[in-house]
Amino acid sequence: MSFSRSRMSLSRPRRLALAALTVVPLVALTGCGGADEQAGGTTQLDVPAAEADGPLDLAGVCPATVVMQQDWQPEAEHGSMYSLVGSDHTVDAEAKSVTGSLVAQGFDTGVDVEVRPGGPNVNFQPVPSLMYLDESILLGAVTSDAQIAGLADNPVVTVASQLTNSPQIVMWDPESHDGAATIEEAAAAGDPIVSSGDVFPQLLASQGIIDDSQIDLSYEGTPQRFVSDPSILQQGFATAEPYIYENEIPQWGKPIGYQLLADVGYSVYPEALAVRADKVEENADCLAKLVPIMQQAQIDYLEDPQATNELIVDLVDQYQTGWTYSLGVADYSVQAQKDLDIVSDDPASGVFGRLDPERMTEIVDTFAPILVDAGQIESADIDPESLYTNEFIDDAISMGS
Repeated sequence: MSFSRSRMSLSRPRRLALAALTVVPLVALTGCGGADEQAGGTTQLDVPAAEADGPLDLAGVCPATVVMQQDWQPEAEHGSMYSLVGSDHTVDAEAKSVTGSLVAQGFDTGVDVEVRPGGPNVNFQPVPSLMYLDESILLGAVTSDAQIAGLADNPVVTVASQLTNSPQIVMWDPESHDGAATIEEAAAAGDPIVSSGDVFPQLLASQGIIDDSQIDLSYEGTPQRFVSDPSILQQGFATAEPYIYENEIPQWGKPIGYQLLADVGYSVYPEALAVRADKVEENADCLAKLVPIMQQAQIDYLEDPQATNELIVDLVDQYQTGWTYSLGVADYSVQAQKDLDIVSDDPASGVFGRLDPERMTEIVDTFAPILVDAGQIESADIDPESLYTNEFIDDAISMGS
């Protein structure tokens, strides 16, 4: 069982650990291994080496271990990173990381990959901050508004998208809201929208979809309040909550209503791949090969997710942080990513992973003023072109190819 992320943006924690519930008791956590367990790796079998100096040969151009930092606990939304981890991997359950041969498209690239989770594993520090604290991190998963928020002190440059559209939602009980089909319809009676971050509520208020009086920032990351008071609206993820509430919360056990925030102007690139601004040039040769690998890895993962989903669930069990995640949720997430166009080619170019200049301008125009008002940044005068580069994108890669 897993629970809703407790922050909607700015790389804050998206889900809290399971809290003890009094009104709505839930199934106990399960898992294996102690906090200091070091899992042994397995032998890498039947994986040929990439062609020397070919597009999949990273030896000599990338670090011996390519370190990738995620912004939350292991989950299917991070499948592209975890799909690269070879079967010879080892798990450091104390440090919370997995390391193995970097295997891309069935070939050993000649380097290792280490994937680190975020959230409580890093004391909820934003990924840009982590990248400046630890120079070994090459790629970090950074959502656009978090990138803008960290621009003054920890600037990063986005080099590819992975999730094309945000899976974040506002959810509600259809019975309590007369079968509402949209956020605006569900919120029309004035019921509170419960979240723990104020960026998306302020976005909704600026559009007149809700009133300021409906903003409730008391969300704690558990289903207790929603189950006890189905009149509220609540934050969630389209890749998790619809499945969890219907299948893993017996006190609810029925469908929820929801709408993607991407439908109402939440235009950020979620968990996009970013590099420290001062490290882009020196890693250019590596990125020229690695970024296309990441483009293809996301597509390949969605086509064949089973082994990666099993790894993700195993890592959650071994890390023992209180976060739980089932194969059912992982499988549902993969299907939702495809069905809801959460992962899709860039509409402007037809290229998977490419950043759209017009969309980047829209993101700055929309979220910089909100972040100024929230006291997160001092000025909304930001050049969108400073936030991204398509230099390393392979334009031949698309989901339709």
